[in-house]
Amino acid sequence: MSGKINVSILGATGMVGQHFIRLLQNHPYYNVVDVAASPRSAGKPYLEAVGEKWLMPSEIPDDIKNLIVRDSQDIEAIPAEVTCVFSAMDLPNKSDTRDLEFVYAKAGYPIVSTSSANRGTDDVPMIIPEINSDHANVIPIQQANRNLPKTGFVAVKPNCSIQSYLVTLKALENAGFPVSQVQVTSLQAVSGAGQAGIQSEELKDNVIPFIGGEEEKTEKEPLKILGTVSGNGIINSDQLDISAVCTRVSVIDGHTAVVRLNFKEDIPSLERIRSVWRGFKALPQNEKFPLAPVNPIVYFDEEDRPQPKLDLDREKGMAVSVGRLAEDKFFDIRYVALSHNTVRGAAGGAILMGELLTHKGYIN
Repeated sequence: MSGKINVSILGATGMVGQHFIRLLQNHPYYNVVDVAASPRSAGKPYLEAVGEKWLMPSEIPDDIKNLIVRDSQDIEAIPAEVTCVFSAMDLPNKSDTRDLEFVYAKAGYPIVSTSSANRGTDDVPMIIPEINSDHANVIPIQQANRNLPKTGFVAVKPNCSIQSYLVTLKALENAGFPVSQVQVTSLQAVSGAGQAGIQSEELKDNVIPFIGGEEEKTEKEPLKILGTVSGNGIINSDQLDISAVCTRVSVIDGHTAVVRLNFKEDIPSLERIRSVWRGFKALPQNEKFPLAPVNPIVYFDEEDRPQPKLDLDREKGMAVSVGRLAEDKFFDIRYVALSHNTVRGAAGGAILMGELLTHKGYIN
């Protein structure tokens, strides 16, 4: 690359937006020159707009503190030097978020979003770079379908709750052991509900056995990720059945998943499965993308791992930690997996997707 790409961050004052700012500091590809948020924050210096709600372990970068927050819906005010948009924006109405993302795309901006608003849109790629990097091929189809300029498109990352285990299924499939059925129970951190979740009295010292809409996302989104690109968009896979129970637990960060599965054909030995997971690499690792974990799957032999307190930040929060692999009485195998929901499952996953799309020439 001859120079850094100037980017804007939508939803910059929220938790995921803050992670974008933290992870993009000194990034070799991207330079943050614009921050945008709701009208109540617009017009204020970023430091003032965030106030005491800065939740990151490091300080606000000096080059961000005095940026004037733009109203995310005022696209006319976006600085001329911006060429790419990372979005942690969710408007109260999902359809408004969906429409606004395409307003940016129609204005010529590539927008890489953490929102669920466009995940079900057939011609919008929903990418985990280690799994379905080829889904970037739907971008020209989206541009043709919607008469977008050559530089504009929408790409999204999937639900944070599936990040902890879906790559383990892909690794097994690549090794010749496709999976036919999955039963997953998620134990999801309170940060998955945003700042309100962290501050909620209801979630302290408690388990909430239901998260609205989460089970449907967990069961449906992997089918799109594992699907194929057609002439009009992405066709969901029909080769996998998933049943999910999603719960909220009193942990700040880190989504844990208890996974049970059946294989479609041959059942590998536990030793073979561990070997497959430990040796798994994909395009981000082969091309050494800046935020790519060297080891996307980290397997633990200890019977009490993985744990959020011990394993959440491995590989800059981008690795999936797995343990407790065993044969199951009713399924072929079971195991426990963990991922960082606001890094791998949100801002970090979106940045890694941006790196992939930059590598493929869609962001430049």
